[in-house]
Amino acid sequence: MDSIAILDFGSQYAQLIARRVREAHVYCELLPHSTPAPEVLALNPKGFILSGGPDSVYAPEARQIPPYVLESGLPILGICYGMQALTHALGGRVNAAPKREYGSMALHVSDENPFLPIGDHAVWMSHGDQVEALAPGFKTWAHSENTAIAAMTDDAHKRYGLQFHPEVHHTVGGSEIIETFVRGICGAKADWIPASIIQQAVEHVRRQVAGEQIVAAVSGGVDSTVAAALVHKAVGDRLTCIFVDTGLLRQDEPQSVMRTFRENLTAPLRVVEASQSFLHPLKGVRDPERKRRIIGETFIRTFEAEARKVGKVRYLVQGTIYPDVVESSGPDRRSAARIKTHHNVGGLPSKMDFELVEPLRYLFKDEVRQVGIALGLDENLVWKQPFPGPGLAVRCLGEITPTRLDRLRQADKIMTDELESAGLLRQGTAQAFAVLLPVQSVGVMGDQRTYGETVALRAVTTDDFMTADWARLPSDLLARISNRIVNQIDGVNRVVYDITSKPPATIEWE
Repeated sequence: MDSIAILDFGSQYAQLIARRVREAHVYCELLPHSTPAPEVLALNPKGFILSGGPDSVYAPEARQIPPYVLESGLPILGICYGMQALTHALGGRVNAAPKREYGSMALHVSDENPFLPIGDHAVWMSHGDQVEALAPGFKTWAHSENTAIAAMTDDAHKRYGLQFHPEVHHTVGGSEIIETFVRGICGAKADWIPASIIQQAVEHVRRQVAGEQIVAAVSGGVDSTVAAALVHKAVGDRLTCIFVDTGLLRQDEPQSVMRTFRENLTAPLRVVEASQSFLHPLKGVRDPERKRRIIGETFIRTFEAEARKVGKVRYLVQGTIYPDVVESSGPDRRSAARIKTHHNVGGLPSKMDFELVEPLRYLFKDEVRQVGIALGLDENLVWKQPFPGPGLAVRCLGEITPTRLDRLRQADKIMTDELESAGLLRQGTAQAFAVLLPVQSVGVMGDQRTYGETVALRAVTTDDFMTADWARLPSDLLARISNRIVNQIDGVNRVVYDITSKPPATIEWE
């Protein structure tokens, strides 16, 4: 299968580049710029994309293009810092820009090029340095108000540079630019489709697990179910699925999970009721990272105990997807800062009896759903809204108690039911839920003073879950949800709506 190697120089947009390449149906991998050459070249890439980054290329510790990239003779597309690094490596000059550019800017295309027609185009800029002098063999074909060299090309060597970011939605025609590079210039075939994804995942799982027994952690969500379905296709009856009722699930969720699972998969399912094992160590814990670590530890220990009943089990299947990996990157990885610890990535204990099998680890959510449909899973399951691994523990801010969990379950159910009635649970929102805040405020109910807790409503729209915008829900719908919550749930007297995008916020509150 043809592929593109994306070298990450520390850009928070790097994963979006990968997404755009995948949208062109071309396989790619996003790798730190320091990845050893043999590992990168083992992909047999048809070309390289160099991401943006926070460095200045002329700084002593700045990340530079590895020599093998230039020596390969393959097409190269440098984006923002990637363009500057390409210029620096080939003998051009980069310096601090007199005026920084950030946000949507007008790009003036003045010469023929492979990507854009001559004229003005809206693009997204984010840079403080700029190319002052081109490297030999390059020509300029676009400029902006403050940047004389906003795009460059060396057609003879198929090397290109863009000072703007084609990967973000704000750049009009950005996806087409990336598709032109990977398919038109690099000549990569458009064979990254669900059928090939499934074939590769199945082959990889078979190589990894050989003839071993495997257990899968299933939650009823799309990620864990698709992961289990892929592994079941690979190993058949050597897979046993385990569903753990942690006591941190939504209202009626355990029954729904078991029904959904049995309707979609034929693999054996074991159900473990372990709510007290989770709730007891969480008593009095308020720090979200500590909550995640406790849940991760308890989760694995519960699995180890249950797996011993199955037999000698070496592997554990998890539904980790790419956004989980990116947001859980540790501080030692210069390519991205850790935002939070995910239950199914960084929240697991360092010592456990299992080796992980993660067939979805480098897939985006939309790719997971496409694979689920191709595997024959029910469409309602495939389009089910995400639910975090730690469950309501990360939506019940502050101390977790049975009373507070019950309040949150009721609020979440009210919100979900109202969104479904309004036809907005799937079409109008990518993820929607309630959060219980450790904040009490004064209210008046029945002519009496109350001192109750606050529920925050969160609903977002997103394509990739890497960025998200708050959903513009109708005011009358929000009013119905609020009225039902304060009238039907004891101990709650205030409802607020979260209108923060991602970034700067994350989708979940903890």
